[in-house]
Amino acid sequence: MDSIAFIKMHGLGNDFVIIDGRKTPINLTAETARQIADRRLGVGCDQLILLDKPRNPDARTFMTIYNADGGTSAACGNATRCVAALLMSESDSDEAVIETDAGMLIGTGDANGVTVDMGTPGLKWNDIPLNNKADTLHLDLSVGDTVSDPAACSMGNPHATFFVDDIDAIDIAAIGPGLEHHKMFPKRANIGFAQVLNRTQLRLRVWERGAGLTPACATGSCATVVNGVRRKLLDRRVECVLDGGTLTVTWREEDDHVLMTGPVSVSFTGLLNPTLVEGL
Repeated sequence: MDSIAFIKMHGLGNDFVIIDGRKTPINLTAETARQIADRRLGVGCDQLILLDKPRNPDARTFMTIYNADGGTSAACGNATRCVAALLMSESDSDEAVIETDAGMLIGTGDANGVTVDMGTPGLKWNDIPLNNKADTLHLDLSVGDTVSDPAACSMGNPHATFFVDDIDAIDIAAIGPGLEHHKMFPKRANIGFAQVLNRTQLRLRVWERGAGLTPACATGSCATVVNGVRRKLLDRRVECVLDGGTLTVTWREEDDHVLMTGPVSVSFTGLLNPTLVEGL
């Protein structure tokens, strides 16, 4: 079996191994995705991204997202920005349309970085989904006296946001796994912890479903701004300060679309050894 080329990219430290299967189709198994994502035995990444031929002729590619644990996700904002940057570079264009399980996403590039239109948020209990009908603005969920009363929405993947007074006082690594796997979330959830600094700026850390605590979560930033606006804590354009840097999120009032802007970077390119991907 021949080696398989990949490119390693990241958005604010949220890192991805991107494999292009548009010309030669590649079938990935969950175990192979875990092997490649392993930071000791593989290349190492938060998510593995597989590009395929699009099903919709308006798109440039179909993007499949594998979490580090081998599971899949319908959406990843930072990965979408990275893929959009690659596609725009290929065609010397300032726009790229990407097909995902969460729908068609449009990326554009300018001096501020790459902006992705993430579409409209899902605000109903079954959009997220929750295991029972509930008010997504105030979920009956808590961890002792540490955190309580999150809001939830879907940005193509499930998010629950806890608004806290002091984000540095929260041991996210200790409580994140239990919240991710809480019975309230039949498909698990990304768990955000947000400290509102003012109406246009917040501090955010996210325990990502299938990846753990990452330096940046773009869909988590989008979900947090949506939930903060719903709670009347935030304006509709907000700077989200994450461990890896800052994303700008705008929830447009005129069409309900959420736009997310930030930088992308190429770390390196390489070839996957056939022994690493023998499950392909």
